[in-house]
Amino acid sequence: MTTTRTAPPAGDRGIDPHLRNLAIVVVLGAIMTVLDTTIVNVAITALGRDFDTSLSTIQWVVTGYTLALSMAIPLTGWSVQRFGARTMWLTSLGLFISGSLLCGLAWSVPSLIAFRVLQGAGGGMLMPVGQMMLAREAGPGRMGRVMSIVSVPTMLAPVLGPILGGVIVDNMNWRWMFFVNVPFCAVALLAALRMLPHDTERSTDARLDVRGMLLLSPGLAGLVYGLSEAGNGTSLTGVRFLASVIGGGILVAAFVVHAIRKGDGALIDLRRLRTRAFTTATGGLFFYSGAMFGVMILIPLFAGLVRGDSALDAGWLLAPMGVGAMITMSVSGRLADRFGGRWFAVGGVLCVLAGTLVLTTLTPDTGRAMIAGTMFVVGLGHGMIAPCLLSMAYQGLPREAVPTATTGAHILVRVGGSFGTAAVAVILQIAIRGEIPGASGNLAEAAARRTPDTPALLTNAFTETLWWTAAILLLALLPILAIPRKQEEATSLRTN
Repeated sequence: MTTTRTAPPAGDRGIDPHLRNLAIVVVLGAIMTVLDTTIVNVAITALGRDFDTSLSTIQWVVTGYTLALSMAIPLTGWSVQRFGARTMWLTSLGLFISGSLLCGLAWSVPSLIAFRVLQGAGGGMLMPVGQMMLAREAGPGRMGRVMSIVSVPTMLAPVLGPILGGVIVDNMNWRWMFFVNVPFCAVALLAALRMLPHDTERSTDARLDVRGMLLLSPGLAGLVYGLSEAGNGTSLTGVRFLASVIGGGILVAAFVVHAIRKGDGALIDLRRLRTRAFTTATGGLFFYSGAMFGVMILIPLFAGLVRGDSALDAGWLLAPMGVGAMITMSVSGRLADRFGGRWFAVGGVLCVLAGTLVLTTLTPDTGRAMIAGTMFVVGLGHGMIAPCLLSMAYQGLPREAVPTATTGAHILVRVGGSFGTAAVAVILQIAIRGEIPGASGNLAEAAARRTPDTPALLTNAFTETLWWTAAILLLALLPILAIPRKQEEATSLRTN
């Protein structure tokens, strides 16, 4: 039988001590798992050199982690219903800590890749489980504020990950990229043991939808892998890209058919998510994630290829974005709770769009101060969007639908980010071929063809790609404008 926890009463009670402690636990546990999606990227060359292996092989240190994350997310909703949120949080964090320690002790490339998969399996469930716990505890009146808290790790990872990775690689052994997780996450584990309430909302008779798992998890992994291959420069006609994307797409489509037919027993009950608020908010988040990941890839690439900056210096250009996001994120959640988040999300997208349009004016001589200032403006808009859209996605959903909604939202964000990365990489390659006759579109090759005109031609390719990124941002506005007005608390996150 399922024992329910009473939802917080209506009204604005602020962030009480219990919710604050829960938020601390979630942020402590999740931030390193999200950072690990980007921190290792800057160490690929060092890893390949130390293990004396090819780039295509060592790249699986990143890819294995990403695919494990993607495959673990669909299991989150069922595992929380079956075992409880606290149990799954502690289990996932334990897996991540174990994987981190073993990665630091890895003796070969296969062992490092295997331990990264273990890391990803644990890390993939931490963010959605944490978001579920906060959403259940907060209730509709405080949803915007807790989604601001949930967004902290996600916003900081693309900014701090490359910087922290660069500092470690430049000054320490690469193994410390993994060892640094252990004490930090151990503190999070101790905090969870002390602060998290014991599980009361779980059902021992919850059955795993095995067919759904066998369709969705590998299907999602196939899509993410195929899109990452395009993002890494693989041709759109390449066998790996086509096989992964087509195969993954077929499996995901088959899961959708299966889930609609199965209903309540499906791995993700899609019928619960047939609300205008969820579909429009997550649709906006999908397109926005694609555009934002595109911007965060293009700026460091521009700095490295055109300006000749080091990886660390290029990464520092993203830091002002994190500062801007933290400023607006601290107030956007509270304002969304009070007035509704639709127009704040629209304002955030317009702010990011304005910054992106400024970036389309880049020249080879553009100073670091101008780029950093523009990324600060982008960050101001960024901090308004994610908390508002995440909070509005829960409008009108019953309390028991929170695990399903959280899992679905995380899947869309992950696929959206992969889509944006792939789209930007492909558009940039096409633009480079158009600007530099005879170039294959390979970034390193194009940069190596140094002539007096090369920096200007490469800059033209980057600015053209940024125009396409702006177009994706405009697409994100369409579903956001269709989000319904904030509903009465009595109809949102109803108790069982």
